Amino acid sequence: MQTFPDMYKGIVDCFVKTYKQVGFRGFYKGTTPALVANIAENSVLFMCYGFCQQIVRRIVGVDRKTKLSDLQNAAAGSFASAFATLVLCPTELVKCRLQAMHEMQLSGKIIQGHNTVWSVVKGVIQKDGPLGFYRGLSSTLLREVPGYFFFFGGYELSRTFFASGRSKDELGPIPLLLSGGFGGSCLWIAVYPVDCVKSRIQVLSMAGKQAGFMGTFVTVVRTEGVLALYSGLKPTMIRAFLANGALFLAYEYSRKLMMKQIDSY
Repeated sequence: MQTFPDMYKGIVDCFVKTYKQVGFRGFYKGTTPALVANIAENSVLFMCYGFCQQIVRRIVGVDRKTKLSDLQNAAAGSFASAFATLVLCPTELVKCRLQAMHEMQLSGKIIQGHNTVWSVVKGVIQKDGPLGFYRGLSSTLLREVPGYFFFFGGYELSRTFFASGRSKDELGPIPLLLSGGFGGSCLWIAVYPVDCVKSRIQVLSMAGKQAGFMGTFVTVVRTEGVLALYSGLKPTMIRAFLANGALFLAYEYSRKLMMKQIDSY
């Protein structure tokens, strides 16, 4: 829906056409690189988040054990996302290309598509070399750095709201789920147009040389209108709320479990 908005009238139309043309397996195109991307990104993101919190403490001149404000945590998350981008960009490129392969063939932009992760990887290496996996890196950075400011900022603000003067560590699973979902929603509302441009760069570059971020952005706005930058927002928001709610719930309980084990030694 992001790359070929003219092909689908909405989420239901996209669902029906995908099922009729490709079958049920069409909904799982790009699952492997998507899983790898999420695992790699979140591992690096949350590992660097702790380090970046310490950097923020040094910048503002507070003690290592001082609790950061919601705004300071948002800044730490934004810094951490820059490191996560380096592992995210290659896997997202493979995922986007696999997911849009059917549409690329239907539109006539490519004659023969790649149907497996390995065939996409091999195609990138043969055509562009190892650096080809970093097509759209600047767009990914432009999405991640401000996006994760809103992600962690929204999460921490929501936790503060639910805590109502209590310690945030006392919050139960429901407030954590809602806070995580709110953080994820803030991220995608803020940077969805950037993600749309990034996806187009990574997918359409299969057919030949593709313009950079500004060139692609201007082309989309001129030829399709501003609303084309928000094509596919609805399913993204549904996914973002559920996935990020579960992500932060798992993160907080894993962190508490590990801290208890450390304290017991």
